[in-house]
Amino acid sequence: MARSVRLVPALTAVPLALALTACGGVHGTPGGSGVRDPYFPKAGNGGYDVTHYGLRLDYDRDAHHLTGTATVTARATKALSAFNLDLLGLEVGKVTVGGETARWNRAGQELTVRPGEDIDRDETFRVTVRYSGAPETVTDPDGSQEGWLRTSDGALALGEPTGSMAWFPGNHHPSDKASYDLTVTVPQGLRAVSNGELRSERTERGRTTFVWRTAEPMASYLATLAIGDFGISRSTARDGLPVYTAVDPVEKEGSRAVLARIPEVLRWAERRFGPYPFSSTGAIVDRAADIGYALETQSRPVFPGAPDITFLVHELAHQWYGDSVTPESWRDMWLNEGFATYAEWLWEEDHGGETAQQTFDALYDHGEKTYQDLWSFPPAKPVDAAHISGAPVYQRGAMVLHKIRRTVGDEAFGDILRGWAADRRHGNADTADFTAYVEEQAPGEDFDGIWEDWLYGEGKPERA
Repeated sequence: MARSVRLVPALTAVPLALALTACGGVHGTPGGSGVRDPYFPKAGNGGYDVTHYGLRLDYDRDAHHLTGTATVTARATKALSAFNLDLLGLEVGKVTVGGETARWNRAGQELTVRPGEDIDRDETFRVTVRYSGAPETVTDPDGSQEGWLRTSDGALALGEPTGSMAWFPGNHHPSDKASYDLTVTVPQGLRAVSNGELRSERTERGRTTFVWRTAEPMASYLATLAIGDFGISRSTARDGLPVYTAVDPVEKEGSRAVLARIPEVLRWAERRFGPYPFSSTGAIVDRAADIGYALETQSRPVFPGAPDITFLVHELAHQWYGDSVTPESWRDMWLNEGFATYAEWLWEEDHGGETAQQTFDALYDHGEKTYQDLWSFPPAKPVDAAHISGAPVYQRGAMVLHKIRRTVGDEAFGDILRGWAADRRHGNADTADFTAYVEEQAPGEDFDGIWEDWLYGEGKPERA
């Protein structure tokens, strides 16, 4: 634990300049406010690596008021005199480091914490933040909404790319993954559903507390919390894998048949991609009118209304590509979406539909009629933050994978899909990591044209 002493009253927020110069004998330096992501430069923070989030939340739906205590356990990657957490909007009441009161400063989404004593490099420390207020809905550069979304009967927290900072403080960049324990209290009659496994549920004095645990590393944008009048279904898939689904009553009948196919999709996906990477699975289906998109939240993807089978395949494929193997930065989104889109092509091919080659050819010949921006930028170089979920990232990303398959053959390509998921299991990777991996697996093949024309090239490549 970091050692610290009380230097100012517990609830005083002091100016950052004073906080960084108050003590003599300073041997550390402040951690960075952001990891310089190419599209979200203020996302995340430098100087430490989070290993665990312990979150205790209480939500009053009628008052739209959230009270939280976040305990963040981290390892310093350099000697720190101060460090930052990302937190948007909510009011901070108190911050401690190692159990001792720490000074802090707010500036936009940055919560800068100054412990009483510097933190040594490689030291494990624990920071606890008490906070409260009305959590915000965040509008992304592409116009979609995330953060804390109020729904017809409760709330839904979604985080891609930066919305998780609207409901808990942390290191909100995909490059820093951690385990989670979430304890959330809501009015009796509502359910609170999150990632991982439900450890306990108890009701006292008109309020119910749910305890969820995610043991495998998870990027903060993949964390979710759904509060509402959900119908719950529990079952098992292969080898007793728990399947936990939460469905809004409005969507119950429309969802029943497709959610029943989760075990089937997982069996197919394991043949294609390798062992399922998490200790539970399932889905959250909220009212279509309340949310505008699906998201591959870890172990329990969220759907806007009843999904069809293609939708389900896409989001479950993300459990391998995006959730277990997570992009190093938001520039690498095609490693999520290109793979999940190609999973749709493979599902169709394996179940009597069009082959992946037929899908590729139709997209090449006529794709711009459906996706007007299909050839507007290469999948590995979105033009800005508003385009990280554009059609080239999804469709052209899948086309890159098909070009690799055509180059190496079906058997070797299957080995690449499974090997990549195994090699980077529960870790991070960027595009250069993937291209290097492919070249290592097929050393006799020339991939330069694929990388130059399809992955990084501008405009519509030649078909050959």
